[in-house]
Amino acid sequence: MFDTIIIGGGPAGLSAAITARQRGMDAVVVSNDSKFSGLYKAAEVRNYPGFPVVSGAGLLESLAAHAQDMGAELIIGKVSTIMSAEGLFYAGYGSEIIQAKTLVLATGVAQSSMFPGEERLLGKGVSYCATCDGMLYRGKRICVVCLSPEAGSEADYLSSIGCDVLCLEGSTIKHGISINGDERVVSVTADGKEMECSGVFIFRRAIAPNILLPNLTMLSGHIEADRMGETSIPGVFAAGDCVGEPYQIAKAVGEGLKAALAADEYVAKKGKL
Repeated sequence: MFDTIIIGGGPAGLSAAITARQRGMDAVVVSNDSKFSGLYKAAEVRNYPGFPVVSGAGLLESLAAHAQDMGAELIIGKVSTIMSAEGLFYAGYGSEIIQAKTLVLATGVAQSSMFPGEERLLGKGVSYCATCDGMLYRGKRICVVCLSPEAGSEADYLSSIGCDVLCLEGSTIKHGISINGDERVVSVTADGKEMECSGVFIFRRAIAPNILLPNLTMLSGHIEADRMGETSIPGVFAAGDCVGEPYQIAKAVGEGLKAALAADEYVAKKGKL
């Protein structure tokens, strides 16, 4: 078990990992491959103190190396589910689940718009995790909405365990998707065509934090957090672009540091109870 799971491997998340390790915390960072991020693709960064000119890739690689040298574990993967029980947090990515005493959300700005019916039927036929929920639909027709690079392999996995899979390529849907049903998913409508199904698996590049944590308070599309990164959920902290503008690397690094300090204080207080 870790002291903290940091979701996001950008400047805020890696700064949080470095600070967490400096405080003696067991820390793990779970993040999509940084090569797909906008910062990684930046040819030049000219406003990060101490680095007059540095590439985005070079800066991220330096931060990641620093975090690893400090002893933080870095995992490439997309967190598709978060659960909490008895004061602990469980994060699922791929076929793995890890647990920790705290969470630091450093997810950047993730698209939070949902398809009609998605939020209402979440957990009632709508899922984001093939490994978690796939076996529930063995022998049943499901729709897989493909909006990310790994969606194809997830659809193959669902087929391999006996699901009857219908893939909907998000990039080819011109007139929207809606998910239908009252108590459970009964069908999906895409481009005006309704298709019966028992479940819908949606695979996006990133899942917005308020979808992963429905009780998380948001403000104008960002996570609401105080100056130390504390959110509306005890034990959950946030840093970087996901808490609001300005979207600057130096700000993200500072917020990652503060979130890690707050997480360390939270763990210490719980240990004394």
